[in-house]
Amino acid sequence: MRTANVLHLGTKELRSLIRDPIMLVLIIYAFSLSIYTAATAMPESLNRAAIAIIDEDRSPLSARIADAFYPPYFLPPVFIGTAEMDARMDAGLDTFALDIPPNFQRDVLAGRTPVIQLNADATRMTQAFTGTGYIQTIVQNETTTFVQRYRDVSRLPVDLALRARFNPQLDKAWFSAVMQVINNITLLSIVLTGAALIREREHGTVEHLLVMPVTPLEIMLSKVWAMGLVVLSASALALTVVVQGLLAVPIQGSLLLFLVAAALHLFATTSMGIFLGTLARSMPQFGLLMIMVLLPLQLLSGGMTPRESMPEFVQQIMLAAPTTHFVMLAQGVLYRGAGITTVWPQLAAIGAIGAVLFTLSLARFRRTIATMA
Repeated sequence: MRTANVLHLGTKELRSLIRDPIMLVLIIYAFSLSIYTAATAMPESLNRAAIAIIDEDRSPLSARIADAFYPPYFLPPVFIGTAEMDARMDAGLDTFALDIPPNFQRDVLAGRTPVIQLNADATRMTQAFTGTGYIQTIVQNETTTFVQRYRDVSRLPVDLALRARFNPQLDKAWFSAVMQVINNITLLSIVLTGAALIREREHGTVEHLLVMPVTPLEIMLSKVWAMGLVVLSASALALTVVVQGLLAVPIQGSLLLFLVAAALHLFATTSMGIFLGTLARSMPQFGLLMIMVLLPLQLLSGGMTPRESMPEFVQQIMLAAPTTHFVMLAQGVLYRGAGITTVWPQLAAIGAIGAVLFTLSLARFRRTIATMA
């Protein structure tokens, strides 16, 4: 193997990428707007939910409860009658409708347990699921505070002091922004290398490479370093400009350590992309293969759901995927400030899996080249 051949062939790959506007747009979108929208578009916390209140009690307690609903969690409540509730819910005007029954305050002060009816539009699944918990907490807190004025309320013998580590504000954007970068590193590395190989086959430039004094190892290494460099540079810019700058998400650990791990991960995923590129005969086939491979890698790697929540056999199987170890490492470094002494097992696992994938991909690539010759 000659290093000069690998360098020149990799430069050719970069020039081909520059002349491909679709791929350039995909890279720019994946490491800019995609990260921003993932962090801000679908908040898990309640935001400006529409609520209507049917106050049949008209008491100081019911007024206190109604006044507790205000932005940013809720829109100012709309007071309606019982006959209007179903029509407004059917029209999609209200996500929640809270019906406070008559004599509610009297029953509370008398020690009885009155029931407040809460109607939720379950088609707005995220808001309905989160908002019911918010409303229940608000009603309970306001009622407890009101009752304490009139009679003694026994206190719990234990108080719970909550300390949220690594994300004290419980802000979803802190998690989503970084995880989107991690997922896009895997996505783009597989797409770029596989598409580069298929593009050469469709354009007929593979035949040109066969008559040149280059080996399959040199061809494959050139694609790995060129596409890996593009994804690594884009991810570094995304973490610095979009995540830390635009979204103001603090990075606790060493960005350099993360980039070193990302480079090792790219060695594995670019090899995987070449392997898929040798299996597919066209870009549509490659896209179908990507769906079969990428979804399990992202859904079962621990980035969206903790691995501990998955069945035991799924946890064991996914240890063979580089994304599992990369997600563990990235979360440890970027969220918790872990150092090399903590994440070296993940680095070793990614390196070992990458070596296996590279060997398999090279063997498959050599057979593909041989059939073309």
